Amino acid sequence: MNKTDRMLAIVLELQRHEMRRAEDLAAVFETSVRTIYRDVQALCEAGVPVIGSPGQGYSLSDNYFLPPVSFTAEESVTLLLGLDYMEQQFDAGYHVQAADARRKIEAILPGEVRRETARVRAAMKLLAVGETGRQERERLSVLRQGILEEKKIRFQYSKKIPELDGSRHSIREVDPYGLVLINNAWTLVAFDNMRQGLRHFRLSRMCDIELTNERFRRPADFDLHTYRPPDTRDIIVRLHAASNIRDQVLETPYYFMESIEDTESGMLITLRIRHELEVVGWIMSWGASVVVLEPDSLRERVRNILIESLRSY
Repeated sequence: MNKTDRMLAIVLELQRHEMRRAEDLAAVFETSVRTIYRDVQALCEAGVPVIGSPGQGYSLSDNYFLPPVSFTAEESVTLLLGLDYMEQQFDAGYHVQAADARRKIEAILPGEVRRETARVRAAMKLLAVGETGRQERERLSVLRQGILEEKKIRFQYSKKIPELDGSRHSIREVDPYGLVLINNAWTLVAFDNMRQGLRHFRLSRMCDIELTNERFRRPADFDLHTYRPPDTRDIIVRLHAASNIRDQVLETPYYFMESIEDTESGMLITLRIRHELEVVGWIMSWGASVVVLEPDSLRERVRNILIESLRSY
C-alpha cells in the first residue's frame, strides 16, 4: 500500500472508531509506528483535523466527515452479494432496507464500474440453503425488536431431547441478548429466567413468540462477538464408516465432528456430543455403512432402534 492510499485508509479507520492508537494503526496497515506518526502529521498539514490525545491515541474532530469513496467492481459485487443474502435471510425490515441500499450503491457507481459490476455479478448466484420463510421472518422481527429495545420475550419452546420427566415443551420468558446464524439456522442467545442462566434457543423450535412490556438491562460486559458458550459436549463417540461414503460424509458432516481418520478398512470418525439422542438420526441415515464402535450404550441404543424398525416391517 502506497502512502496516499494508507493515509486515506487511516482517515477511514479513524471514522469507524472513536479512538485508535498509533500501535493499532501500525498493526492494521502492517507498517511501523514511526510511519504512522509521519502519515498523521501529513494529514494534519493537509487540513484533516486529527486530534492526538497523549496515552490514548488519535481521533477525528466530531464535525469532520470524509465524503463517500468510490468502489471498485470487486468491492461493489461484494456489497451487492451481501445485500442479496440480507434479503434472503433477514426479516421484512432488513429486506426493504437491503433493497434500498442496493439502489443507492448502483446509483453512485460510475458507468464503467457499474457495467463491470453487472458483468461480474452475472457470473455469480447466491442460493441460501434453508431460505428464511415468511413465518420465520416475522418471528425474527419480534426477536430483533426485543433485542434492540431490551424488552423481555415470551414463547413456547420444544426441545429436541426430553427432560428427565419426559416433557419436551415449556413456556420460557427470557432477556434476548443476540441472534446467531449457525449453519443457516438462527439461534437466540438469551438469559433464561426459568433456568437463571444464559441459554441458546433455536428459532425453528420456538412458537407463539410475544414481546412483553417488561424491560431488562443487558450486562455491560456481554459482547456477542466474543461470547463463547461453555463446552458441555463431553461424550466421545467413535464410528467406523465404509470407504465408499467418504465423499458424502465430507459433504454433509456432523456439526460437532472432531476428526476423520482414513484406515485400511474405511474411516474412523470421532464426534463430541452432549446426549446420545442428538446423533442417532445422523448415524442411522448412513444405514449399514456406519457402525458405532463406542460408547457401548450408544451401540445398544442404535441396535434396539433397528430391531424395533425391523418389527414394524
